[in-house]
Amino acid sequence: MFKKPLLQKMLSQTQVFLTRVMSPPYFFSFAEKCLPWFVAVFVAALAYGLIGGLFLAPADYLQGEGFRILYVHVPCAFLSLMIYSVMAVAAAFGLIWRLKLAFAVMRQSAPLGMVFTFLALVTGSLWGKPMWGTYWIWDARLTSELILLFLYLGILALHSALPNRRLADHATAILVLIGFVDIPIIHYSVNWWNTLHQGSTLRLLAPSLIAPSMLYPLLAMTVAFCAYYAIALILRLRCALLSESGAR
Repeated sequence: MFKKPLLQKMLSQTQVFLTRVMSPPYFFSFAEKCLPWFVAVFVAALAYGLIGGLFLAPADYLQGEGFRILYVHVPCAFLSLMIYSVMAVAAAFGLIWRLKLAFAVMRQSAPLGMVFTFLALVTGSLWGKPMWGTYWIWDARLTSELILLFLYLGILALHSALPNRRLADHATAILVLIGFVDIPIIHYSVNWWNTLHQGSTLRLLAPSLIAPSMLYPLLAMTVAFCAYYAIALILRLRCALLSESGAR
């Protein structure tokens, strides 16, 4: 067990480190250096993903050409979960160490996560019509993803409803952490319940069930979407921090 003085020292050192790393000057320096690299990764990955997914990958033997919508649907679904996870980590950092940049990451990520979640539901419905015969069914994966969309909307509504910025950040962070319980439910829903939705397409700890000619463009599209999120988040954070500093 950690002794109390040692634990307090570790927390204090962590706070000093995070305060320095997540300070606006450090962020602006990081953004200036990394933004061109994110743009380059986005362009390269998107180009390969689109060419490979639309032209080089063969049609699926069961789904035909309709499976190609997965090159948009899967990255959107992945980003909807990843962005919320980033928000949860940022919310925890903000509440524990009172980091303004962490709260800013949480705030500026919410609209992006909402858009990706909405696109995941729309593209999933378009894919589901020819495969399932209907645009929507109250499947466990679809329903939990819809709840995630409502969470994003609730987070945005709560933050905008509270006039005091500090109170809004803390209340929103608590809601984000409570809502995080939906993330593992979405991820494991196809394993926990008998659903129409197919199993996980991308698996880290097991061999993929997708042929390499289909898998690599899908991975490239996922990387491109992640790079786009990083670019959009950096630009939104930079604008928000400049606006806040100009208002003072």
